Amino acid sequence: MSSNSKGSIGFREAVSIGVGGMVGGGIFAVLGLAVGLSGGGTPISFAIAGLVALVTAYSYAKLSVAFPSRGGTVAFLVQGFGNGLFAGGLNILLWISYIVMLSLYAFAFGSYGATFFPAGMEAFWKHVLITGSIAGITALNVLGAGIIGRAEDLIVGIKVAILLFFIAVGIWGISVQNLALSTWPPPVRLVAGGMIIFVAYEGFELIANTAQDVRIPETTLPRAYYTSVLGVILLYVLIAVVTVGSLSLDTIAGARDYALAEAAKPFLGQAGFVLIVVAALLSTASAINATLYGSARFSYSIAKYGELPEQLEQKIWNKPLEGLFITAAVTIVIANLLDLSSISTIGSAGFLLIFAMVNWANVRLSQRTESRWYISAVACGTCLGALVALIWEAFTTAPHTLLVLGGMIALSFAIELTYRTIRGPLASEI
Repeated sequence: MSSNSKGSIGFREAVSIGVGGMVGGGIFAVLGLAVGLSGGGTPISFAIAGLVALVTAYSYAKLSVAFPSRGGTVAFLVQGFGNGLFAGGLNILLWISYIVMLSLYAFAFGSYGATFFPAGMEAFWKHVLITGSIAGITALNVLGAGIIGRAEDLIVGIKVAILLFFIAVGIWGISVQNLALSTWPPPVRLVAGGMIIFVAYEGFELIANTAQDVRIPETTLPRAYYTSVLGVILLYVLIAVVTVGSLSLDTIAGARDYALAEAAKPFLGQAGFVLIVVAALLSTASAINATLYGSARFSYSIAKYGELPEQLEQKIWNKPLEGLFITAAVTIVIANLLDLSSISTIGSAGFLLIFAMVNWANVRLSQRTESRWYISAVACGTCLGALVALIWEAFTTAPHTLLVLGGMIALSFAIELTYRTIRGPLASEI
């Protein structure tokens, strides 16, 4: 492994990418959902989900150093399992999971934005804003305006500062009775509550896409992964403590789709509500922009490995627009048709399965990545165990979600199998 001492990305920048990827729209979207499942134990649920992300970060750190590539997870799966049907199906599943994440951000944008409209009209305006956010940001990407992209660092700074302000002011007025053990659900549901909101942590793996440009990657990348994940765990746990400690569970349930804004009211009043709504709109808009553009480029990366039609590898106006348009159209449909719980469950399950396979890929590649294989094996088992807990919760509360999840996985491998059958073997596969 060779050090890159002239890369453009240092430790601070890499941590910023990881934190920005995690503290996107996820926390604004899923906080109310988490409280509905975990009650007073919500801070523990966030900690459990964070620990799953933390053990997986070990594999990502090792793989990023050994196989630096802008393909990130795509490249790791191909390295671990070969450029065949299995890796191809997983990569398409990852693409679909990103689309589900995008739907979650759009849903949150619509839910928070609709609070500015008259009572009784929120549902209508929520769908208008969901569709408008995707369509508008797609147009920005096509035109190359890049307004949101250029302001990304500023937006990350603003939303983190607002969340820290929310914690600093709110922590002094919490009611510890709201967090008492008597308000916690059974342990299995506590774990399931953490897994259903696992999507709030998935963004740490974006660091992998920058590995080629990181200075001294052998030390910088591991430190950046662990620092960003640990920092976000602490942030989310404190946000959960303030939210649950400030409001009754019934109040949070009534404002599930915009719970974080509602939680600011007891100590900041209506001004605090508006402040959090503005932060949510900025945060989810920037997350939509980053994920939409990243997903379009992601389809481009998969096509370069021969796992999707080569048309997605072609560029229009020097941009991978076909993947952009497909991603945007599917996102609009999902975000408008599914509810928050279904979107979060499906997205979390997709990423847990992918992360389990990335961990297993590192087990297979442990000699080349100079890893302790048993750490990645434990991480793989942890992801699969978390996935089982999530599936059990969905089975007992919303079994129709499992049909959608199963269909998503089956569709991923069906697309890959169909395309490979039509395409025939690549020269590298013969």
